[in-house]
Parts: sequence; structure tokens; C-alpha cells
Amino acid sequence: MLDQESPLVLHTEHSGIVTLELNRPHQFNALSHELLQALAQHIEAIERNPQARVVILQAKGNAFCAGHDLKQMRAKPSLTYYQQLFTQCTQVMQGLQRLPIPVIAKVHGLATAAGCQLIASCDLVIASTQAQFAVSGINVGLFCSSPAVALSRNLSPKRAFDLLVTGRFIDAQTAEQWGLINHAVPAHQLDQAVQDKVDLLLAKNATAIRYGKRLFYEQLEMPQAQAYAHAVQVMAHNMMEEDALEGLSAFIEKRPAHWQSSVHLKET
Repeated sequence: MLDQESPLVLHTEHSGIVTLELNRPHQFNALSHELLQALAQHIEAIERNPQARVVILQAKGNAFCAGHDLKQMRAKPSLTYYQQLFTQCTQVMQGLQRLPIPVIAKVHGLATAAGCQLIASCDLVIASTQAQFAVSGINVGLFCSSPAVALSRNLSPKRAFDLLVTGRFIDAQTAEQWGLINHAVPAHQLDQAVQDKVDLLLAKNATAIRYGKRLFYEQLEMPQAQAYAHAVQVMAHNMMEEDALEGLSAFIEKRPAHWQSSVHLKET
């Protein structure tokens, strides 16, 4: 059993790669109030970190994340408490998408209910073929309403609703086919598959990725005409960056680009 003083989220950082590791393995990394609080603090720190280029979200133990801590929830039957808990969880999920850098979920095992919401809130997901996915609150009499928001923005409505009302599990290959995850790979290839994706991201221009991630999520919530108008402005501002002009020059001159990426986005 972990010492009570062990961090609920382990943090490492190297060469712009920030790794966050859920550290409640004996509780299947269930999202207790305390774990959500720890995740929120790490997300805020990454948002302020100009050296961060990519985040890897992974977990200790046999499961990636089994959703909310049901024992903790059952011990506090209060409407105010539940409203605060689900709001706290929502803020963490939105915080991952608010980060100006890509977040990769590295999923080695079970991801259920709010754990499935967690991976659906990441930008990219690479999973072991041993992983399984479900939004199984319905099996204990609770419709996974908050996870439904993230799930329905990753899957077709009918596939999302199927999972939400049946609570059934799908394997990693199905999750890949349905668009919940990007890649399903054999367990022994998971580390390398994640590293390969990280290497691809680190080779790209950091400023362009920061422009792009923010625009990507903003435009999803807009009508098409508004989305295009917003995209035009973002793309024009991106073109004014020194690195964009350098990239075009490098392409024209058939040479490698020499990025001088600023880590801060200009206001658009």
C-alpha cells in the first residue's frame, strides 16, 4: 500500500516533455477530490511553464483510471458536494484542452466512466491492445452525464449513446475504429509508440502548435461561418510570426527550417 504521503500525481519533466502519472494504483487511480485537486494544480503549473512542449498523461498500476471514487461519493450524500465534485472534474477536463500544448494519454489498462472522460479530454490517445474502455455509471444507477459531454465530442452520437446507456466495454481496437483513441498497439510497443508521437510533435514549430490547438477547440463550438472568420484571423496572425516566414523561406529554398519559436501566443 502506498504511503499516505505519496504524491497523488507524479511529475517529471525532461527536454520539454512533461509526464504526469496518476498514483493511486490500489484504488485503480479513481478520481477522488484530492486527486482531481492535484491534477488541477499540475495543469495550472504547466500552463505557466514556457519550456513545456508536450504532456504525457499516464498511470501506475493495472488500470489507467476507473472513474470517480465511488466510496468517497457514497460517503457524502449531499447535492452541494456532488455539484462541487462534478464541477471540479469538469474544470480539470477543460484545463487539459486549455493547455496550449498537446496532451497525450498513454493508456495501458482500464479506463472507465470519468476515466474514459479523461482520455476523451486529451488531444491524442495511444493505448495498449490490453486496454478496455467503458462509461459504466449506468450499471450502478448513474448516467454518466459529464463524461457524455466529452464522449459525444469524440464519437458519433449513436455510438456514444450506446456506450452510455449500456455500460458495455469496448476493446482498444474498437476504440480506435470508433475514433475514441488514435492508436492501439501491443503492450510491449506502447512506450515506443508514445515516444514516436512525441518526437513528431517536438519536430514541429511550437508557436504554430499553440495557435492551432487553441483554434481547434474554439472553432468546434462555432457555426461554420463564424469558425471560418475566426480561423482566418488566427491563421493571419500566425503568418506574422517570424517562424512562419522562416518556414516558407526554408521550403522555397529547399533547406531545413531554423525555428526561433516564441512560447507565447499573440492576442488574436
